[in-house]
Amino acid sequence: MIEYESLARSNQVYMTELENAATSVIRSGWYVLGQEVSHFENEFANYIGAKHCIGVANGLDALILSIEALDLPKGSDILVASNTYIATILAILRAGHCPVLVEPELETFNMDPMHLAKSLTKKTRAICVTHLFGKSCRMDAIGTFAKEHGLRIIEDCAQSHGAKLANQMTGTFGDAGCFSFYPTKNLGAIGDAGAVVTNDDALADRLRHLRNYGSKQKYVNEYVGVNSRLDEMQAALLRVKLRHLDEMTHHKRALAEIYFTHLPDWLHLPRRRADEYDVFHIFGVRHPERDHLKAWLLSENVKTEIHYPIPPYQQKAMQGILSGSWPVADELHQTELSLPISVGHTREDILRVCDVIQQFQRAS
Repeated sequence: MIEYESLARSNQVYMTELENAATSVIRSGWYVLGQEVSHFENEFANYIGAKHCIGVANGLDALILSIEALDLPKGSDILVASNTYIATILAILRAGHCPVLVEPELETFNMDPMHLAKSLTKKTRAICVTHLFGKSCRMDAIGTFAKEHGLRIIEDCAQSHGAKLANQMTGTFGDAGCFSFYPTKNLGAIGDAGAVVTNDDALADRLRHLRNYGSKQKYVNEYVGVNSRLDEMQAALLRVKLRHLDEMTHHKRALAEIYFTHLPDWLHLPRRRADEYDVFHIFGVRHPERDHLKAWLLSENVKTEIHYPIPPYQQKAMQGILSGSWPVADELHQTELSLPISVGHTREDILRVCDVIQQFQRAS
């Protein structure tokens, strides 16, 4: 069986380093906001090319706290992709604002800059972009639109660690870049973890308060904050994984190249552009008989996933909140299939997946 993802297999090669890092933290006796967090924040900021990194408990908190820290008028409209993972929309709601949907590009899954103007309202104050599947949104066009209309930009980089547009890292185009280090991410912790990067000194200062009860000095609370701190153990483990992130990315890009070379023409493959450096957190293909193809692959011992089966506006939790017609999002949610592409997969695994897919049309 070719698993879609095996975290145990992916982490095995780093096991000695991870165990040593964990042991060091336990022996230190300091488990919250200590040296490991500080070191990771500095190292990750340097990697991304940002001035500040603020470690938090998870990616959703990174988004919520970043939006809160912008101090937008309550009830502001924030533009967000109609096919994003629901966390991006939940963050806007939890921060006290209104998500307004924008259709994506069919070929890339990412927010389509050409649709921004259609969703703009008098109350729009920000754009929350999601760099889906490891590909940068077109931040050149989105940034120009934001500047023209006086909008702030929050980047959801949960799936784009190390992705670039014109050699600039995602997370550095807007006011704040929000990262999840959920275990399946390209830079994955051994549990929940997140961070925000920014070049804005005042925003970084406020975020450091907000993540820790609104306090930077013990028992002195300047803001109404929360408890959302990246803990020492996850920071130490992330420091290990960060040292290997580029080699992980190179491995996944090599696997993606096999797909591009060997998958059949009748399958819709993700679009590549010369100025985009994709990190392939997810290799999402499209097919009108997606469910049939998924079942065929499973019958041939290949596991796949769907990102995502239900559009946000059709979720029960979003009734009365999101509305409208979103045909591009609908098509993506009805046809997308995610193929195996993890650090734990080998060239032979991916060639096998390609071979099984080639057989699908002959068997149909």
